[in-house]
Amino acid sequence: MHVRPLHDRLLVQRLEEGEQQIGGIIIPDSAKEKPQRGTVIAAGNGKVRDDGDRVKLDVKAGDTILFGKYSGQEIKLEGVEYLIMKEDEVLAAIEGAVVIAKGAATTATTKSHTTRKGR
Repeated sequence: MHVRPLHDRLLVQRLEEGEQQIGGIIIPDSAKEKPQRGTVIAAGNGKVRDDGDRVKLDVKAGDTILFGKYSGQEIKLEGVEYLIMKEDEVLAAIEGAVVIAKGAATTATTKSHTTRKGR
């Protein structure tokens, strides 16, 4: 099934976190917090302004994003859980994340600059 979000909405699949342990105690699945990172599976065409122009989205399919704990609406399609959320609910896009492209994993690289005050 192919789902295309409308306007400024995104279809997001949560990224699985590793097994959570606190002080050597394994936390059961029912008590674990859901991850707040995900991969954009599909994105809408953008929001339409009052003058009729369409504002393109900053994120696209394949981007890894951070979102708030209570963001989006949970849905299940063909047994897989997804979130549908507005782009406004996205807190940040993660650069340098592992990207899966046509069955091969590649790593996107970014340059980072660090500065110190007073130097």
